[in-house]
Amino acid sequence: MVFALDGWSQTYRLSGKVIDSESGEYIDGVSVTLRGTAYGTVSVAGGNFEFTNIPEDRYILSFTLEGYNRLEQVVKLSKDTNLGSIPLVKFGASGSGQALQKTIRSDNIIRLINERPNFIGGNMVYGIAPEPKKLEGHNYLDSKWNRASILMYRDQQVLESFRVRYNIVSNMFELMEPENNLVSVMPGLRIQNIVWIDSTYQVPRYFVNGMDFLDEGVPISGFFEVLVDGELPLMRRTLAVLKESNYNQALMVGERNDQIVKRNTYYYLKGKNVIEIPRKRKKFFELFGEKASEMEAFATENSFSVKDPSAIFQLFTHYNSMFPGFSPLIDQLLDEID
Repeated sequence: MVFALDGWSQTYRLSGKVIDSESGEYIDGVSVTLRGTAYGTVSVAGGNFEFTNIPEDRYILSFTLEGYNRLEQVVKLSKDTNLGSIPLVKFGASGSGQALQKTIRSDNIIRLINERPNFIGGNMVYGIAPEPKKLEGHNYLDSKWNRASILMYRDQQVLESFRVRYNIVSNMFELMEPENNLVSVMPGLRIQNIVWIDSTYQVPRYFVNGMDFLDEGVPISGFFEVLVDGELPLMRRTLAVLKESNYNQALMVGERNDQIVKRNTYYYLKGKNVIEIPRKRKKFFELFGEKASEMEAFATENSFSVKDPSAIFQLFTHYNSMFPGFSPLIDQLLDEID
């Protein structure tokens, strides 16, 4: 309750969830404000936003995020209200959003011609600026939230039942608490290893901190995914790389937007040292030591290429299965080397 000039006024809760109009995926980081008031918040933890203790009134709810059309919605607040899913439309998105933008541009051009018939060259429109380039992609290893078990360095404490996302560039984990969906951030240097259940394939994925290993004698920042464990482990490291636009405005060819792309590199572990998988066939089989000839024969028999991640996985699985106690970790989630 808040006090107004005419006495006590009822207050209410206003909430909702922001999603992408095309993919249906939630959007975090959207600025949500009640225009003309001091109320403002940001969508978090699955696109959710919430206002509390809002006086009864009529408001204009505004949603803004770079790369999306601004959305404003009238809300008459007279009770606790959950607006449900609210879609935002990306610039240039297909469907109604794109049609709307085309209509707006067309109307503006027609109005310009009608209002200024002697415009340069007579009814000719020059200098219509192209849409600004955008950044496509994200820095997450997986943008979805995955249920995880986390082993901390300190006191070997284990955190269970959190949902997590990993930001490759910042080496930060975002943790969503199981009860109230609150999100906190934890530096990767505090985590020794983590196992999460992939939300798409429903299989476990095992990650270890690079600080426990050496690359040419130097500890490594970031995490490695263990694909095959055993006598000679196979690991994968994923980096997020900025691929800048190569668009030629004059010729109207090329990629208009900057992109964040993922690059996977595969390593084997020898003692504490992580060593990149050789791309040349001869050097590749040398890493199997006294079983090199046997492994090369196995690869030839199955037409395996040492440049194919799936073949590399099969070869390391076969090699480690020769030793007692071997147990396969996963057999999915492999992709192509870029």
